[in-house]
Parts: sequence; C-alpha cells; structure tokens
Amino acid sequence: MDIKRIITATVISALILIGFDYFVPQHSQQTVENQSKTQTSGTPPKQDEHNGPAPTPGASTPPANTADAAPAAAAVRLPIEGPDVTGSLDLRGARFDDLVLTHYRETLAKDSPLVRLLEKADGPQPSFVEIGWQNAPGSSARVPDASTDWTTDDKALSPDHPVTLRWDNGQGLLFSITLTVDRRYLFDIAQKVENKGGQAVSLVPYQRVERDYKPEETGGFIVHEGPLSVMNGRLNEDSYKNMRKGATQPGYQAWAAAGNGGWGGITDKYWLTAIVPDQAAPVAVHYSYVPNSGAGAYRVDFTSQAPLPVGAGATVATSSRIFAGAKEVNLLDQYTDALHIPYFYKAVDFGWFAFLTRPMFHVLHWLFSHLGNFGLALLALTLIIKLILYPLATKSFASMAKMRTLTPRIQSIRERHKDEPMVAQQQIMALYKEEGVNPAGGCLPLLIQAPVAFCLYKVLNITIEMRHAPFYGWIHDLSAADPTNIFTLFGLIPFDVTAISPMLHIGIWPILFGLTIFLMQRQTSVSMDPAQQRMMQFMPIIYVFFMGRLSAGIVIYYTWNNLLTFAQQSLIQRRANAAVPAQGGKKVVRKP
Repeated sequence: MDIKRIITATVISALILIGFDYFVPQHSQQTVENQSKTQTSGTPPKQDEHNGPAPTPGASTPPANTADAAPAAAAVRLPIEGPDVTGSLDLRGARFDDLVLTHYRETLAKDSPLVRLLEKADGPQPSFVEIGWQNAPGSSARVPDASTDWTTDDKALSPDHPVTLRWDNGQGLLFSITLTVDRRYLFDIAQKVENKGGQAVSLVPYQRVERDYKPEETGGFIVHEGPLSVMNGRLNEDSYKNMRKGATQPGYQAWAAAGNGGWGGITDKYWLTAIVPDQAAPVAVHYSYVPNSGAGAYRVDFTSQAPLPVGAGATVATSSRIFAGAKEVNLLDQYTDALHIPYFYKAVDFGWFAFLTRPMFHVLHWLFSHLGNFGLALLALTLIIKLILYPLATKSFASMAKMRTLTPRIQSIRERHKDEPMVAQQQIMALYKEEGVNPAGGCLPLLIQAPVAFCLYKVLNITIEMRHAPFYGWIHDLSAADPTNIFTLFGLIPFDVTAISPMLHIGIWPILFGLTIFLMQRQTSVSMDPAQQRMMQFMPIIYVFFMGRLSAGIVIYYTWNNLLTFAQQSLIQRRANAAVPAQGGKKVVRKP
C-alpha cells in the first residue's frame, strides 16, 4: 500500500477520534448514571429541518405563567398503576408530574432507583405534562388552571380502569377529562366542556410538556437531546441553547409552526415525553423558554388553531395523547402504524443516513433477539457487514496494487518532464488509460464503506438495547466505559487516577484495540523507512488514550472490526501474491 496513503489515512483517523473526543459525549459510568437519573443528559448544538423561526401568524399561545401560578403545597393525588409506568397525577391542575419507568433503573445495582421521567415542582428537576383550556379572543369564561382542584370518584388510573376528572367553574361550564393508559407508555386524553349556562363561550384546548430546570449540556452532536416535533411530515429539532437565545416577547416563543396533527415534545438520549394531538385537528406547535427566578422553563406546547365555540346547552370535546417512556424503536413503529402518528420513530435520532442506520438497527435488534446477548449481536452484525463489503475491499486493494506497479514509470515520466508539469500530467493520464487504471479506484470503495462504518457507530449511540446490556467477563454495561484501568493495575490500587485527568482512564478493551492497530500497521508498513515506522509506532498509543472513555460496546466493535480487517487484508494479499503462470507451465510465487 502506498506510504502516503497510509500516513494520510492514519492522520485522518486520529483527527476523527480527536473530534469525537471533543464533540461526542463521553460514556463514562458517571455520565450514564446521570442520563438514567434524569430526563436529560446533554444537549448537542443541533438543528434539523426547521419550518421557520418565526411564530405562526394567528396561532394561539398557552398561558405563560401556568407553572408559576401553582401553589407549593400539593393537593390530592391520583395513583397511576401500569405495567411499565407508575406514579401519580396531581389533581390540582390535572398535572402529570410524577412518573417512573418500572423496567429501567438508574444504575446496574439491584436496589438502584427507577428512572424518573416526570418530577414534582418541589423536586430537584421539575418536569411535567399539562393539559387545559384557554379563552379565545373575545371570551372571558373562567377556565381551569394550575390552581384548579379537580375531583374524581376513581381510586387509581390503570390499563383496566380509566378515570374521569371533573370541575365546575360555577358559571355554567362543566369541564371533564377522561384518562386512559395502555400497558406501555401511552395515555389517551379526552377533554369535554358542557355549557349549562345561558351565554356562549369560545375556548382553545392546549397541551404542554415543560421542564423547569436547566438541562445538562454535553456538547455532543451524535444524538439529539432537546425539543423536537414532526409537523407537516417534517422533523424539527432545536437545542436548549437556541430556545434561550431565541425566546422573545410576546410569549417567549423561540420557534413555531402550524399544520394538522403531528406530534412534539422533549427528548433525551433514551427517553421521550411528547404530545400527540388529534391528527385531524389544525394545531400550532411552539418552542418557548420563559425566564424566571430559577433556571427558567423550557416548553413545547400545542394549541388549537380553530377556537371551539360552546353555545348555550351545547357540548364540545377534543382528544389527544401523551407519550412518556423509553424510545424503543419497535414500539414507536407500532404506534406509528396503529395510531397513524406520522414518523413517530424519528424520536430516535437516526440522523441524515436514516436509510442506512434504521435498517442496520433492525438487523442488530433481530440478531439480539436470537443470540440473547447484545455484544454477540454486535459482533455478528460487524461480520455480516464485512462480508457484504468484501468485494469492495478486494477491488480497492487491486486498484492500489495496480497503482503501485506503475509508480516507477510515473516517477520516470516526472523526472523526464520536471520542467513541463502539464506534459508530465498528460503522459501520466495516458499511462493510466493504457494500463486500464483508475487513479480513484482505490478511494471510491472507501467512500462507500466510510458511511456504513459511521452509521453503525451511530446505531450504537442511539439504541436503548445497549444500555445496561452485559457482555462477558468484566463488562456488565456495554453503554459505559470499560471499568478496568491499567494505571490502577486493573483495580489492585484503590486510587481514582481519573481525578487527575479523565484521559488516564484506559481499560483492557482500549488496550486490545491499540494492539489491533499495531497489527494492522505491521501488515501495511513494510515499505516504510525506519524513521516513518518509529513515527507510526506512536499512533496505537494515541488511539488507546482517546478510546479509553468511549462506551465498551463501541470499543469492542472497533476492536473486532480491526481484527476482521486484518484477516480480510491478509486473505486479499495471499490471493494477490498467489502463484502465477510461468514458462514451462510451472508457477512462480510472487513475494509480497
């Protein structure tokens, strides 16, 4: 292989790893625990396909001070008892502000607390979902707010037992909310207003997801965390930072769009809290940031674009849904198909190469379901990809081998025409044509393989199946960094060297990865001079330091991929150096 290409590829790879170390959130055990403990673990500075930054003309905005109006003391609470979620609903304000996921824990410890998705106002990270009504322009009816005490005759909300909340405004309007929860993470909301008075009113229903704390921002770009929505078939993502910068009066809106149906909310790496309005209703979605005495309030809300008139003696109703749970792709696909929620699977950040990452995820999930171990599924998928791309790798090597045989003739042409570069270039191109060599033939296959490798890396960052998934030996969580460390003699010395520098966390698997880099260098550096070989010997060490803090699953993938590449390259070289016909019908062996 040409030495310049080797050095160039190595330098580019090092820069990529350095870039990942700078931009990508590091999967240390502490980071993973923080991600599990709270709704949010970071906010990458990412925006995707905005319909426009300006608020939608004519769209209503929900009341901005609903959360601040709520009293500190909690009222009566209605228990929520589901197989996958549990918690309670605050009957003061009809607010979902207490919800945990029964099958996910913060850490691997058996007594670790369950992952909390929604939290009360007096908690360290208040977050909730609110549903309600507001007056349309020209109407002044008394409507429920955060201080409204709803009543119910039901004892608990469960999949087998819907509940109905009621409130009388004392002016002839009877409000009711019927709540239903399925066996996973979806709540059905049916709101109704009955006008028993003698005066017509006009009301606007709204739903809101809110966080009253400043989410941790990690600065990564691989996984989107923050507000997102799908409106008019288009994905709209934003960051908490942009919400703060773009929020302006009136309404503190940072972004808005309008259309029929859709969905929107606030996402984390593994969790989602979202509103799904009536898919036939014209609605407007808003991203807002309301500053206050605390960290401020981050909001994603939906309001109806068409006020609902409620005449004397009339009744109006509206429906919506709330999703609060884990971003399990197969479940999101089921909701998409069964409930006709557009592109609900995009809550999982498959990225620009979704046409590759999404099928890759489903293949990985299928292998996981059959092999029973996520690490084995990852190794199997990597092997499958290598087999599929083997013809491209062979073509790339063959093209570079042809180029290598032409190197002396090319050097001779350049020396003869060193004062005539244009003539030299013309003769070199003529030589390529004569020998049937494409100068880009060795690079084009690599351009195809690179996106595939990146997509697999992306899948490993977004899939919840890798979270807390065990492998073999000392790896009990593939989404966390290798817990061993060479600087503590792999646990024999009771000292946390990462307190000095996080770069000093180097486990066994990153070291194995470095050894595979060394093997690959030995395979391709036969044509290097001694000075170049000494320089390249430092590259495995540099790689080890930058891989030390990545999740074990990703490091295992890279290590296995390098071993397969080494074996593949050895096979290709043996075939290229196989015996060729010679005089007398005998064969001679071409030495590498």
